[in-house]
Amino acid sequence: MEKKIKNLLKFYLLATELKEKIRSGWKVWNIDRQRVESVAEHIYGTCILAISIDSQFELNIDLYKVIIMLVLHEIEEVKIGDLTLFDKVTQEQKRKMGKEAVEEVLSTLDKKIEYIKLIEEFENMETKESVFAKMCDKLEADIQCKIYCEEKCIDINKKENQHLLKYARIEKLLNNGEKTVADLFIENDRPIYTQKVFEEIANYIKNNDLLKLRIIWCRK
Repeated sequence: MEKKIKNLLKFYLLATELKEKIRSGWKVWNIDRQRVESVAEHIYGTCILAISIDSQFELNIDLYKVIIMLVLHEIEEVKIGDLTLFDKVTQEQKRKMGKEAVEEVLSTLDKKIEYIKLIEEFENMETKESVFAKMCDKLEADIQCKIYCEEKCIDINKKENQHLLKYARIEKLLNNGEKTVADLFIENDRPIYTQKVFEEIANYIKNNDLLKLRIIWCRK
């Protein structure tokens, strides 16, 4: 019994370090905000989003499986941090580092093999649950970026951000007429939204003021 308790606590204490790790993308864009979301808060947001979408649309998914994927897919960041496309790390290198980190963090759990398989399923996007989970992961980040832009704490025209605009993917989106960092996030992720539901939600997010909606709904 004592060994099992120690093993679960080791995992818990490692995994919950994500409460303290700030999402790197916001630092990259030089966010001007006293408090920025942690990786754990992003994970919570993805789960809430998955529950919400599953409730409103008949997509015939195993929600329990999706939630486990969403809760665990960032667990590698305990060891390797929240790497972004601006870091000089290839996808192959990131996958290798991530696999090793996942195995280390999950090493004391009896169900580690089951959980590792779910994380790999999420990464490979070969099942309807993994595709759904990946879209929730991206969409949640798009929503958060839109909120930060509306709060005016992320400015695409900020001097410190000018070097980011020279990246090929960003330059292409700017040439297509995108004007805010939120626009860039949404349009960059749009190819991932292979289900019409997600595409429609992304469009709604892009074209509406989320902060005003929050105020209206929270006052009711």
